[in-house]
Amino acid sequence: MRSKFSRRQFIAGLGVLAAAQTKLGATPFQSSSKSETSSLSSSPFKIAVINDEISQDFGHACEVASQQFGMEWMELRGMWNKNVVNLDANEIAEAQRLLKKNNLRVTDMASPLFKVDWPGAPKSKFSPEQAQYNASFTYGQQGEVLDRAIELAKKFSTDRIRCFDFWRLADPAPYRQAMNDQLQQAAEKLRKLGLILILENESACNTATGAESAKVLQGVPSPAFMLNWDPGNAAMSGETPYPDGYNLLPKNRIGHCHCKDATRTAKGFEWAAMGKGIIDWVGQYKALKRDGYHHAVSLETHWHGAGTPEASSTQSWAGMKNALEKAGAL
Repeated sequence: MRSKFSRRQFIAGLGVLAAAQTKLGATPFQSSSKSETSSLSSSPFKIAVINDEISQDFGHACEVASQQFGMEWMELRGMWNKNVVNLDANEIAEAQRLLKKNNLRVTDMASPLFKVDWPGAPKSKFSPEQAQYNASFTYGQQGEVLDRAIELAKKFSTDRIRCFDFWRLADPAPYRQAMNDQLQQAAEKLRKLGLILILENESACNTATGAESAKVLQGVPSPAFMLNWDPGNAAMSGETPYPDGYNLLPKNRIGHCHCKDATRTAKGFEWAAMGKGIIDWVGQYKALKRDGYHHAVSLETHWHGAGTPEASSTQSWAGMKNALEKAGAL
């Protein structure tokens, strides 16, 4: 699974990056200097990017994250057009080699755990017709997904596994306690192994906002159950993520943070480059720093307005870095 880029493809890729940087009023991006890497290392946060937001070519994604962005952390979701939980032994070994080569450590396994329909409930309108992020599992397979995520967490030396809380129902109230019980059981299984379950608030799932996250955290008391706080997803659900949603959260139970931006248009909410949307990321980073947060802030671009995932992530990283600097977190 080694990167197979010709010189022509490499030069073409530099052209895309240069164009993205020009839009930002910057010079074409060069490899990060030692001082830039040192600057990220001095942050109170583990500054990361989700690998497949850059490229499905894992070697290339590692090079961009490490050599261009200056990062030392990466979040693993999918590579080589496979979901991370579907990687075979050879692919795992190759991924480990590429991470080591680029001096990258893993923040968490961004698994698709519990991103399925809740059994016995009406079919969710958010339930996709096709696989998302190359993951297609049934409710009955969730035990296998969890076991596989545990295996991968150990192999990639991380203590965190991401999950969801099932496709969003029009009325989850009749099923909420059972959902919480499922999350509690999974978290307790991880606790015994020294691992942590992090629930992402996701607009297509039953916990979408800060307000809903606070309720679920109260209903799932395991110390191994924490929140993957995603202000972008909260904004997509109509909440003002900072300060409104964030202020409702128990700060000691935020275990991960996704970074993307959103904007409001005549058609509704749409993704935006970091720093170009409605989310007060400077305020959010300041608050996280003030409240003693020291886990990952992970770029999850989602916006593809620069033409390609890589160019869009490059532009979004510039906005994210600017916000971190203004917040005094770099």
